[in-house]
Amino acid sequence: MLELWKLLLEYPLLNALIALTRVTGGLGWSIILLTIGLRLIMTPLVIPSLKASKKMQDLAPDLAALKTQYKDDKQGLIKAQAELYKKNGLNPAAGCLPQIIQILVLIALFNAFNTVLKPNGQSLVEHLNPVLYAVNKLPSDLRLSTSFYGLELTKPDLIHIPGLPVPLPGLFVLASALIQFASSKMMMPEVKAAAKVAKSTPNDSDNIMAATQTQMLYMFPLMTIFFGYQFQFGLVLYWLVFSAVSMVQQYFASGWGGLTPLIKKIHGR
Repeated sequence: MLELWKLLLEYPLLNALIALTRVTGGLGWSIILLTIGLRLIMTPLVIPSLKASKKMQDLAPDLAALKTQYKDDKQGLIKAQAELYKKNGLNPAAGCLPQIIQILVLIALFNAFNTVLKPNGQSLVEHLNPVLYAVNKLPSDLRLSTSFYGLELTKPDLIHIPGLPVPLPGLFVLASALIQFASSKMMMPEVKAAAKVAKSTPNDSDNIMAATQTQMLYMFPLMTIFFGYQFQFGLVLYWLVFSAVSMVQQYFASGWGGLTPLIKKIHGR
């Protein structure tokens, strides 16, 4: 199963990265281009899922009313919700398969980048050639650049200041966390809507789910900084680009969402 996974997903992405490196001359821009390209290819899977989330947000008042009306009749609630979804052309389960596919591709892409960025004591060429396609094999004397504007892609993005016991997160790590925070704020109306629905039945298990969603919106930026201390800069660069493209796609699907008040404040409106 593991070999099939590598054969179908990980190795093709790894070969695409090396092919791009032949064109760009360095891994940094190759990581950026491959991440953007894959995210755009997956747009048909991403946008419908985001639009479905926006619809769920819009239906929150109706769902809350149904949960109040059928609070003692679970079967009636399920039937009423199904009718509401059908009436509004919404299938909550339809977004599951696209999400699973996205996760599988992202894991494979992460592994492909990790393979390049962690040669395990070998030269990069010796490490990569066994899994590269024949047309993509690297010459033994090739010097593959792992530097991106003076930063080493194979090392963490950290700032070392004399006198400080621990290094500070680098600019790319902070930028990744900031984009994660902005994306979280954009999603706030959806999460608040889910919490509103959950409150209509205080003893229901979805209260826990709604609370978890709210907490994770703020946990993701902190987790980005935490993992940025351990991961190679190349992986941080990938996550930064992926998050930025995801945020743009989210904007086109549902607008600024929870960022709207901040944007109005900046513009003085």
